[in-house]
Amino acid sequence: MPIAWRGVFPALTTKFTAKDELDLKLFEKNLHFQLASGVDGIILGGSLGEASVLTTEEKEQLVKFAVDSVAGKIPVILNIAEGSTREALQQAAYAKQWGAEGLMILPPMRYSSDHRETVTYFKTIAESTDLPMMIYNNPVDYKTEVTLDMFEELIECRNIQAVKESTRDVSNVTRMINRFGDRLKILCGVDTLAMEELLMGADGWVAGLVCAFPAETVAVYRLIKAGRIEEALAIYRWFLPVLELDIHSKLVQYIKLAEVQTGIGSEYVRAPRLPLEGKERERILRIIGECVATRPVLPGYLKLAHT
Repeated sequence: MPIAWRGVFPALTTKFTAKDELDLKLFEKNLHFQLASGVDGIILGGSLGEASVLTTEEKEQLVKFAVDSVAGKIPVILNIAEGSTREALQQAAYAKQWGAEGLMILPPMRYSSDHRETVTYFKTIAESTDLPMMIYNNPVDYKTEVTLDMFEELIECRNIQAVKESTRDVSNVTRMINRFGDRLKILCGVDTLAMEELLMGADGWVAGLVCAFPAETVAVYRLIKAGRIEEALAIYRWFLPVLELDIHSKLVQYIKLAEVQTGIGSEYVRAPRLPLEGKERERILRIIGECVATRPVLPGYLKLAHT
């Protein structure tokens, strides 16, 4: 299906059992909550999805299962984060075979590529597939920035259609709109900047805490786009303490603990990550618990149109 690249796109966690196997039953439970809450697409195999410790076979299982589960209601997007162009090309080919409808792609992992190498990497992948692509621009965590000058060259590829904006510089939204108009859809990739970037013209939100709080996330997005700013702001202010769990090296453990507290996940992570314990776990539970205890009553946001 064509991808509009607007709205809320959860970067879903990967659910595991106590035996360190995929927990597809729990994954499906969470996915159904996302669909009922009005999300506009899902992203598998991102950082939050623990992609670096998933096998190719597990990625195949997840993608095929998700495609079957959503039954065409929303697009399924696979993240590609590889160290070599050859492996990235293979993952793009697999994504097509497995039924994914789009790709989210990071610059090369482990090696900090220069301008020419970064552009060549993305173009090579784009030219190998007809799947629509979103470039993931996160120089804070992954050290390679996709600059405006790089995007100037990349938009020659028609299937490069969107950017996950994670530079943590809100003004970059304006820079991109000034330079490219609506040629590239912009999706905020940092939970703690989502309202700010949406107000500045971002088209969507690749969200993390949506995994535990899907309705509240979609409500913020739709209220903003409907111009109901005060209502969105009230929810966003309530939400911010848990949204800040998204910008930490242990975001996987933190967000999975939040999923447990809202009844749609488990704490199981794959080593070398370990579940939280001790004072750290108590501190994160307090933050999540306060939010759960004071969850706002949401307006009828599902009736609001996407604009």
